[in-house]
Amino acid sequence: MNTVLSNLKIQVNEKIYVKDPETSALGKKIIEQSILLIDEIGFDNFTFKKLGDKIGSNESSLYRYFENKHKLLVYLSSWYWSWMEYKLVFATNNITDPKEKLRKAITIITEKVEDDNSTEHINEAILNKIIIAEFTKTLHTKEVDQENKEGFFLIYKRVINRIVSIVNEVNPNYPYAKSLVSTIGEGSLHQHFLTEHLTTITDCNDSVSTTQFYLNLTENVLR
Repeated sequence: MNTVLSNLKIQVNEKIYVKDPETSALGKKIIEQSILLIDEIGFDNFTFKKLGDKIGSNESSLYRYFENKHKLLVYLSSWYWSWMEYKLVFATNNITDPKEKLRKAITIITEKVEDDNSTEHINEAILNKIIIAEFTKTLHTKEVDQENKEGFFLIYKRVINRIVSIVNEVNPNYPYAKSLVSTIGEGSLHQHFLTEHLTTITDCNDSVSTTQFYLNLTENVLR
């Protein structure tokens, strides 16, 4: 699958960026190093000045690619969910049994992410850590409705709705498929966060994975 993914271009809404970072060496460096820096110091402490210092570039050059750091975070999350969608499509494409397909889909969006060597300038394992810690900041803003109209979250919603369609295959009479899948999507990020930082309020740990929890939950709900 990595070979196939390496031949595909991850699609991100062009309204999110000023200049597509995938079109230049500097742009790819901005993406690569912003992931490492956000992971190191957190998004709240992250600034374009700090990123510019890290990559040896003027702060002004970063604004040629992104209007602000919020748009950069939205870009990173959009890239992540687009990459996740490719994984989801290829992993479930040849599965005919709806229950098996759903188990595979849930596993993909909830399991611990490993780096994909086919994308040299993006470490997906570290990007996953950022999504776990920071994804809600792309949504919980005053501008969310306008950004939603402009399609900023289209890829994430598409991933959710792909899995919703599988839930409907498994149990067409279940009335809360969208709420279930969106809960799994964001809830799994939260469980990973709790497993890392607030271990006393989650059952997920080294022995019980987040994936196991959501597979169990889904199987019981859809009986």
